[in-house]
Amino acid sequence: MEIKVRSLTTCEVAADGGAISLGFEDVTGNPAAVSVSLNQVGALIMTLPGLLEAALKARYGDQGLRYAYPLASWVLEQLTDTTQRIITLQTEDGFKVRFSIPKAEQSLLGEALTQPMPEAAVRPN
Repeated sequence: MEIKVRSLTTCEVAADGGAISLGFEDVTGNPAAVSVSLNQVGALIMTLPGLLEAALKARYGDQGLRYAYPLASWVLEQLTDTTQRIITLQTEDGFKVRFSIPKAEQSLLGEALTQPMPEAAVRPN
């Protein structure tokens, strides 16, 4: 069954935390919903950014296009495992993404952020 979505109407978590539900209004104005199990939510989230970029590239015919979220804040947390830290990146509208960073990558990231960008790596916005 294919549902052509006009708008996203609701986003909910099941009472037991075992699933999320995304409510939509289809192009004819009828409500619809998709329920995704907790086990599949991570796979869905990991898939969507790649699909978004592929759609942009296909629509505009520019293979250099990327979808970037404007960073508003970040938080670095130390885990009980001292070889890892978690970095949380957040936009102004509250979208957050978290990454665990191994100790070796922490140093490399810090160094990379303090160095000038090579000319080949600079791309226009």
